[in-house]
Amino acid sequence: MSSVPVTTWSLEQTSPSDLLPATAPEDDAVRIVRAEAPSPEFSRFLYASVGGDIRWTDRLGWTHARWREYLARPGVETWVAYERGTPAGYVELEATGEGVVEIAYFGLLPAFRGRRIGGHLLSFGTARAWDLATRWPDLTPVKRVWLHTCSKDGPYALDNYLRRGFTLFDTKVELEADLPTPGPWPGAFLGD
Repeated sequence: MSSVPVTTWSLEQTSPSDLLPATAPEDDAVRIVRAEAPSPEFSRFLYASVGGDIRWTDRLGWTHARWREYLARPGVETWVAYERGTPAGYVELEATGEGVVEIAYFGLLPAFRGRRIGGHLLSFGTARAWDLATRWPDLTPVKRVWLHTCSKDGPYALDNYLRRGFTLFDTKVELEADLPTPGPWPGAFLGD
């Protein structure tokens, strides 16, 4: 099997004032709602639908029980953007301890990319990350929000994070197996 170089960028904010929010869509077509009832099926749907064309594969082998256990952890939240009632993307937050929250996953389904939803969803998710300890009283107040993105993600991902006020703190290049994308299925919308 062949390998490809993959660049991973790690970014952070160290204060809520670092957040530079995107302008919200002008109409009420996009709503962001917390998925309050942990649902392994829904979370796997979001993960596979958003990451299917960009080689998100690390969670595809998770069992139903592993999804359920992960989603039930205090400090794990999933926020879903809906456009006119249809899931458009999501942001998953995970408190990792000592006042640190990771934006573990963030992205849009292919049909919703390039429509100015991503900046709004990332702004909303980052604000919720800074506010996480108020919803989970056993958590330490948040001092840092971080994430990573890589060269396999969409072409605008890194720029979106930088425009939202995240700063780069680490860059790595590693060889990874050149796996085929797990989706989308033949004939699915891939954008223009």
